[in-house]
Amino acid sequence: QQQQRREGEGGREGSDSELKGEKDVPSDGEAKADSGVPDVPAPADDTPEVLNKALSGLSSRWKNWWVRGILTLAMISFFFLIIYLGPIVLMMIVLIVQIKCFQEIITIGYSVYHSYHLPWFRTLSWYFLLCVNYFFYGETVTDYFFSLVQREEPLRILSKYHRFISFALYLTGFCMFVLSLVKKHYRLQFYMFGWTHVTLLIVVTQSHLIIHNLFEGMIWFIVPISCVICNDIMAYMFGFFFGRTPLIKLSPKKTWEGFIGGLFSTIVLFPSQFSYLLAGYRYFVCPVEFNNDSNSFQVDCEPSDLFQLQDYALPAVLESFTGWSTVRLYPFQIHSIALSSFASIVGPFGGFFASGFKRAFKIKDFANTIPGHGGIMDRFDCQYLMATFVNVYIASFIRGPNPSKVIQQLLALRIDQQLHIFNSLKTHLTEKGLLPALEEAAAA
Repeated sequence: QQQQRREGEGGREGSDSELKGEKDVPSDGEAKADSGVPDVPAPADDTPEVLNKALSGLSSRWKNWWVRGILTLAMISFFFLIIYLGPIVLMMIVLIVQIKCFQEIITIGYSVYHSYHLPWFRTLSWYFLLCVNYFFYGETVTDYFFSLVQREEPLRILSKYHRFISFALYLTGFCMFVLSLVKKHYRLQFYMFGWTHVTLLIVVTQSHLIIHNLFEGMIWFIVPISCVICNDIMAYMFGFFFGRTPLIKLSPKKTWEGFIGGLFSTIVLFPSQFSYLLAGYRYFVCPVEFNNDSNSFQVDCEPSDLFQLQDYALPAVLESFTGWSTVRLYPFQIHSIALSSFASIVGPFGGFFASGFKRAFKIKDFANTIPGHGGIMDRFDCQYLMATFVNVYIASFIRGPNPSKVIQQLLALRIDQQLHIFNSLKTHLTEKGLLPALEEAAAA
């Protein structure tokens, strides 16, 4: 009876609970704070008034279809615009999207526990975002702008002690968190500390990988993102018109018909057509490099074998079916089959993961930034997973040793160390019988 009475009273705290709060055992109020998940206020409908009036006669299902379609076309147009503006604009957009995604996830945490007024939670969250970005992008600046860093004394110092400065910044935030701990909210504060770090791992780390992919050539940025966009659109279209069979409980609106339709459309469209179109232009296939003479980015090179047309013999089965013995393809088209397959088969699990997160906190979308689509994170939940795969794929199957980075490291050595490496390399080439041939070719 006493137990039932305590359960019925719920949140009321008596002298016993205060006594418990003084010990290591959490009080009733603290247990409720740590275990209960308050509802997050639903975002208001921010559909533009002109669309509301134009679509007022439609059912909610078709109204949502038209709103999503119109905004999708607008976002695709914006995507092509930033591609036209060049790699530096693409990098800035990636950084802006990263910050917005981080803000949306952190805001959910703040909205859920807003009534507890956790001290310094938002301030420390943004501080840790700054620290992590400084760590990652400081490494990138050193790798890709080595000559510029070496010319400027402040940048050279920051580059030399970059990791120590990064650790000192993080350690400062760590100490600030410890000093902000408040009695009766310890567990909740550590929970939010973990929330912030997992968000940083998901958002910042993977957006950093997107920029690394971009430096390999804009085609490694455009094709993977376009594969996810195509799969998302076609899965929605097939599911909207033909969907009958539920796919996964986390997303009740997702259907097998939509999943298979998106898979087929993406694999057929991108390797054969879109990848072929982009692979013929140096602007898309050349690595993005920083020109030290003009202090600007440049995209110009002699395309690698990956972007040279080659003849491939067809298997006997396909030859009898098509009548062709060989086909002429870019090797990148074969790699794009792997990219489109991942975007269609594994990529949707990023969306399922986000759906589970939203269902856990009883929200429909991360935010209401884009009418009909939700927040920025709702559009990039699959993109981040795709970016990680592309980076791993490039490192495993595409990228070889980078001579420019080796030279950068050699130039950073002392003169005696450079001479030692030079003599060792000269001896090695002489023993291999390559150095005399090189000298004769140079003399000729």
